[in-house]
Amino acid sequence: MVMGEQDRDEFQRGLDKLMHWADIWQMEFNKDKCHILHLGKKNSMFEYTIGGVSLAASEWEKDLGVLVHQSLKPSMQCSKAAKKANSVLGQLCRGVGYRDKTVFIDLYKTYVRPHLEYAVQAWSPWTIGDKEILEAVQRRAVKAVSNLKGRHYEDRLRELNLESLEERRKRGDLIQAYRVLSGKADVDPNIWFTMYQPAEDTVRTRQAGGHLNLVPQQWKGEVRQNFWSMRLVETWNKLPSSVKMASTVNEFKNSLDNLNEGQRIRRQGGQL
Repeated sequence: MVMGEQDRDEFQRGLDKLMHWADIWQMEFNKDKCHILHLGKKNSMFEYTIGGVSLAASEWEKDLGVLVHQSLKPSMQCSKAAKKANSVLGQLCRGVGYRDKTVFIDLYKTYVRPHLEYAVQAWSPWTIGDKEILEAVQRRAVKAVSNLKGRHYEDRLRELNLESLEERRKRGDLIQAYRVLSGKADVDPNIWFTMYQPAEDTVRTRQAGGHLNLVPQQWKGEVRQNFWSMRLVETWNKLPSSVKMASTVNEFKNSLDNLNEGQRIRRQGGQL
């Protein structure tokens, strides 16, 4: 028996135990709402049953508000998030006449941007098209601010003390990595990362030399390459040790923001 069949049998036994538990506690499952989501190009598409009823296969499912497609690409979630955020932004624009850069942007941060960033570490996009779908919502928001006509998007962001959504996603990745690596999240960091060991003299660890650095992993598939614990390694390794050794989450955030602000100023030739 190949491993795939062993996995199938183990998963089916789990479903059978679940049904046995439901029978004991008289909690009937709605079998019509139970589906199987096959993942991976080489998936054998095995059939499963629950209570004697075959589970129908679906192309996507919602998990805690996030749309998960069988390809594991985040395009559906990006479209959903942008549509919801655009709807709320439209309501704000219709309800607010004079959109000053303080009150209106506070409203945007409170009611619109959270839709674009909910659980984004799990579905952060990597294609230009998906990134632009999200960024277009913020473009529309800053364009709606009064007295900022005729300026480029980047200039408006600086005037409003905002970052692009892509920059915020990278910042969020690093903050979550800090929580895991510093033990402030209740998870084992070894599940997600391979820490650099100075004694190891291999090709892959030479790429990660430095205190508190992570070993980059090599994967062929674009989905895996852009997974949270993979995509942040290079950016994390470039952080100064003083930032990574922060004692609290707030200290890490402040150090990271100061570092990013300094880099921004240098890119602008020393001018804010």
